Amino acid sequence: MPALLEGKTALILGIANKWSLAYAIAGAFRREGARLVLTYQGARQKETVEELGRELDAALVRPCDVSLDEELERLAAELQGAGMRLDAVVHSIAFAQREDLTRPFAETSRQGFLLAQDISVYSLVAVARMAAPLMTEGGSITTLSYLGANRVIPNYNVMGVAKAALEAAVRYLASDLGPRGIRVNAISAGPVKTASARAVKDFSTILDFVAQRAPLRRNTDPAEVGDTAVFLASDLGRGVTANVIYVDAGFQAMGL
Repeated sequence: MPALLEGKTALILGIANKWSLAYAIAGAFRREGARLVLTYQGARQKETVEELGRELDAALVRPCDVSLDEELERLAAELQGAGMRLDAVVHSIAFAQREDLTRPFAETSRQGFLLAQDISVYSLVAVARMAAPLMTEGGSITTLSYLGANRVIPNYNVMGVAKAALEAAVRYLASDLGPRGIRVNAISAGPVKTASARAVKDFSTILDFVAQRAPLRRNTDPAEVGDTAVFLASDLGRGVTANVIYVDAGFQAMGL
């Protein structure tokens, strides 16, 4: 069976370490033959992501702070200069201040709310605007969401509101970019032990509850998220856009 992403180039933003969902997606893409371009934010992540890039045989590993338009423009210029056409983009970026995840949502600071929206939501818009001209033969843009976008998850707070906005942005971007053959979707993954998840208070309680109540009676395996991202980026997903696909062992279907 031929590799599903053979001959395709994928830009993946948001790898932090081996436990991040972006890393699982990158591994699945590489397994299926994709050429990878990875980004990192800041000097603190540089060494880690460059090492992961070597493990994944990435074609390029470059810095990119998605809160700065000039860095996105520089990345686009570098990719264009290297003659790279993008076929897939994975946006795995979210951030909220820890204090806004631990205190009641009604006490969210104005600055904290705006920061979460900027990094977790607007960055998808900015990335799509940057990448679209490089997707000359169409392609796929995939972001990562969570059930907290449409249900109240304890201690998820401002990030839940950001994920709701992110899912709305997916629909509007899909409408804008569809005529260019670019599909935009979100994967709503179940809770997974990642570095960012540890910022959510009592996260282990959420993991235990999901494992007990989800139809499959277990938590999500990051590899399942990676395989779903492959589907969306491949020709198998050519008719899928403006969707939120749940990869959460079925938990989203449950009431209690």
